[in-house]
Amino acid sequence: MRFARTAAVASTLAALLLPATAQAAPPAEPDPTITAPVRQALAQLPIADEDRTGYQRDAFKHWIDADKDGCHTRSEVLKAEAVVAPEQGPRCTLTGGQWYSPYDDRYIQGPRGLDIDHLVPLAEAWDSGASQWTAQEREAYANDLGDDRALIAVSAASNRSKADQDPTTWLPPAEGYRCQYATDWVADKTRWGLSIDASEEAALSEVLDGCPNVPITITLAR
Repeated sequence: MRFARTAAVASTLAALLLPATAQAAPPAEPDPTITAPVRQALAQLPIADEDRTGYQRDAFKHWIDADKDGCHTRSEVLKAEAVVAPEQGPRCTLTGGQWYSPYDDRYIQGPRGLDIDHLVPLAEAWDSGASQWTAQEREAYANDLGDDRALIAVSAASNRSKADQDPTTWLPPAEGYRCQYATDWVADKTRWGLSIDASEEAALSEVLDGCPNVPITITLAR
């Protein structure tokens, strides 16, 4: 990091010392969005052993009110994913409403029967690279409203059945949703630059081999 900062300073100084006419235009920012067939995206994910050393759930601060509108991340997801909109009261208290839980193919009445699932669980993210992130990056991951696939309202029962498992040991009970689940898992790991382990790669490949090789578009978060 110190070397990178030193190099950046040296580059800036060199540019300032050049005559105005010789200064090159700054390089264009790379496009943060990519599109690829899902099986190709899976093949591009780095494979590495997982390591849960030092994991604590509170290393990922959530839920937060990022836009200061009075509604924290959980409430924002509930409002966005409601099939029938809930009523919003003081301090963003939600009542009523209806949601569809795709993990177990159920409709849920009212917000209390729902959990907001991190599609790639926090512990799995830690195992796969997030242990090396800054606290700010982990907070951004835990409250990711920038991609609809990252956080999902599901029945509390299905979320607690899943816990922190990856597709090696847990897939949605609703078999018709498994192609979407595996596709979204690949997208989320790609978005955040996370690795997969060998057994996870095999499990995802097995699911996706029976699915359409749909293109996925991902805006990279880091």
